Amino acid sequence: MFKKILIANRGEIACRVIKTARKMGIQTVAIYSDADRNALHVKMADEAVHIGPPPANQSYIVIDKVMDAIRQTGAEAVHPGYGFLSENSKFAEALQAEGVAFIGPPVGAIEAMGDKITSKKIAQEADVSTVPGYMGLIEDADEAVKISNQIGYPVMIKASAGGGGKGMRIAWSDEEAREGFQSSKNEAANSFGDDRIFIEKFVTQPRHIEIQVLCDSHGNGIYLGERECSIQRRNQKVIEEAPSPFLDEATRKAMGEQAVALAHAVDYASAGTVEFIVDGEKKFYFLEMNTRLQVEHPVTELITGVDLVEQMIRVAAGEKLELSQADVKLGGWAIESRLYAEDPYRGFLPSIGRLARYRPPAEVAAGPLLENGKWQDKAAEGATAVRNDTGVYDGGEISMYYDPMIAKLCTWAPDRAAAIEAMRVALDSFEIEGIGHNLPFLSAVMDHSKFISGNMTTAFIEEEYPDGFEGVELSDVNLRRIAASCAAMHRVAEIRRTRVSGRMDNHERHVGDDWVVSLQREAYRVCILADREGSTITFEDGTELRVESDWTPGQQLATLSVGGTPLVLKVGKVPGGFRIRSRGADIKVHVRTPRQAELAALMPVKLPPDTSKMLLCPMPGLIVGVNVSEGDEVQEGQALCTVEAMKMENILRAEKKAVVTKINAGPGDSLAVDDVIMEFE
Repeated sequence: MFKKILIANRGEIACRVIKTARKMGIQTVAIYSDADRNALHVKMADEAVHIGPPPANQSYIVIDKVMDAIRQTGAEAVHPGYGFLSENSKFAEALQAEGVAFIGPPVGAIEAMGDKITSKKIAQEADVSTVPGYMGLIEDADEAVKISNQIGYPVMIKASAGGGGKGMRIAWSDEEAREGFQSSKNEAANSFGDDRIFIEKFVTQPRHIEIQVLCDSHGNGIYLGERECSIQRRNQKVIEEAPSPFLDEATRKAMGEQAVALAHAVDYASAGTVEFIVDGEKKFYFLEMNTRLQVEHPVTELITGVDLVEQMIRVAAGEKLELSQADVKLGGWAIESRLYAEDPYRGFLPSIGRLARYRPPAEVAAGPLLENGKWQDKAAEGATAVRNDTGVYDGGEISMYYDPMIAKLCTWAPDRAAAIEAMRVALDSFEIEGIGHNLPFLSAVMDHSKFISGNMTTAFIEEEYPDGFEGVELSDVNLRRIAASCAAMHRVAEIRRTRVSGRMDNHERHVGDDWVVSLQREAYRVCILADREGSTITFEDGTELRVESDWTPGQQLATLSVGGTPLVLKVGKVPGGFRIRSRGADIKVHVRTPRQAELAALMPVKLPPDTSKMLLCPMPGLIVGVNVSEGDEVQEGQALCTVEAMKMENILRAEKKAVVTKINAGPGDSLAVDDVIMEFE
């Protein structure tokens, strides 16, 4: 077994690999750029080597710099994680030439299956059903438009060396095909150092289901069930689960056997993933093979008990798989939510800055385990597990140079409904402050009827949130639960405030029982009857809710029992009440006396400033192109400029017909959120 391995990656996946290596007694080496000097993976590793400036194409994906780090430290093997150099055959060849083991598949398998064009040709030759498309190289935008018309819109424009949604666009017209081709080429070049593009038919109403395979170099191969990855935004997965709520055992077996056969066809050895598009009749079509570890691998680990990173290391060391297909059992249900530094209220645009507060829920180990190749269900009835794979920490920085993922929050339970409920509680308990993030959106999905039913496709987000995410409107039942909680918390805060001020003793000021709680355009008149164990909140219509909690003023997380059921609230202070975040809602709750409520109703509403004649930068980023000039008349939907942030290009378009009067920024300028890019007449 190896004594020292280098992780050619960063962030949460580097931390993930380090954890398993540590468990196996293997020393680890981290590499880092200037931006990652204080990163968590650097702190966790036994050694760390600096490899250059922040941009990945000047550090993490420069093969010579990584090879130098290997030589400096004497690492015997390299785990590439995902992204960066993980599917780069030249990197694998360089390691081979140096006598260093690659913790991944052989060079031939990477070349055959890591390249999306080649892998589709191999699949077709193996009589695997594939999505119609053009597998040749596409020279320019004109050829892309011609091919798109031949295939028929809509089409998917994809980077040949791509992954993780980078270098991928859906086009529904010639104009979108032309724009998408150029943006895909640019993103592919920046992210992978390879700008080759191909085009295939975009299958409408698809489900994205993938099979995890594991093969050794001795001819053994198994599949470890499937992952449902249909909740996607901009072709990047957001929520994954295992198993899929859609597949039956016969389809699972057919997909798994086909995936293993495809792996054997290229002498695959390591962990890998075969991705399929599955239609409503459970017909599946080969999409691509990822010759690396997947972001969503934890859900497979949670339902099988197999540590995929450990298996990759053992295979790379020449060991045989200890598991046969008969040993693989799927137990319980696991869900993964990807926490991104993206502001859901600004169209999910990237957010950067310092994590002023980062408090994940406590991790809980439970659920299924494989021991000596035999299935052991260790879970007591009702038990759940929580796992958080992360690469950041309280006070750390989220950089503009890399993928915006903060963490992968996973829950496991004996069944899907329990796993979803565990995820709801875990998301509500996750405290992140200082940057925009997608926690509210993830919570909203967990409560969405279509997700709960399992009846979703890859079009879920665009169909259910066509105008973007604008927060959650809570039901009356949930509003009352929050109103009762806030009334009880306000009473506790008032008692403390009067005691601190010295104005309360046995004969002085009494905290009242009657209050008006206002939230989300509702106002509830309540009466509080308190005792040592909690408070009984009575609403005007006679409804009663019992609230019990040990919350004290200043705590930012309140764990309560309301009406006998748990409720977790993130609590912030605002004048006259609280800022409450729960189940995807972010609302201000005001608790007032009846007289204060009467007067508050008379106060005028403050209007936001008029920015209708300005194009504001929606995210911190770099201007890479401006498409118009001062004096130009622009039409609704016309491209105005392109902003690059976190390896993604974002085209900003005109919201209405107007004349450009002033341009304040040009290519190469770095802008902050709400900086004025241009002004209109």
